[in-house]
Amino acid sequence: MKNKPLQNSLRELLWRRQLTDAERAGLQAQPEIQVDLEIESRLSEVLARLPDAPVSSNFTTRVLQAVERESMRPRTTDWSWSWTWHVLVPRMAVAVVVIAFAGVGIYHNELNTRRAALAKKVVLMAAVQSMPSVDALKNFNAIQRMSQPHADDELLVLLR
Repeated sequence: MKNKPLQNSLRELLWRRQLTDAERAGLQAQPEIQVDLEIESRLSEVLARLPDAPVSSNFTTRVLQAVERESMRPRTTDWSWSWTWHVLVPRMAVAVVVIAFAGVGIYHNELNTRRAALAKKVVLMAAVQSMPSVDALKNFNAIQRMSQPHADDELLVLLR
């Protein structure tokens, strides 16, 4: 594989001219390159013997005119429907999916943050408030009636 650049440069040289005796002598040490380049050399010789293809007398003029017409043609950058359909729609779809995933992620993060705050409040309230004693629960109805204001009927009769 390290002989590949040498082989390519010799192949391109064969396209332009025949190898010199010194260059051929250098190939004797590398038989894998020599076989490939020999085939390339024979192919170049056969191609050189082929007659040139006939072209019209104004061929060069016609080619140059075609090049000039191509360079004078205005470059259009219109937003055709096919460009919009094949390029813009997939990009928009990817953008929508990314935004949707980001929104769902932010929503779940906010939900977990609220749950954690609620759990902290519940733990705090459980530690602060203790349960009432059993005696207070036995007399709960009496204690509740005592806390409600009620009129003293005997006192009201005396005041009249």
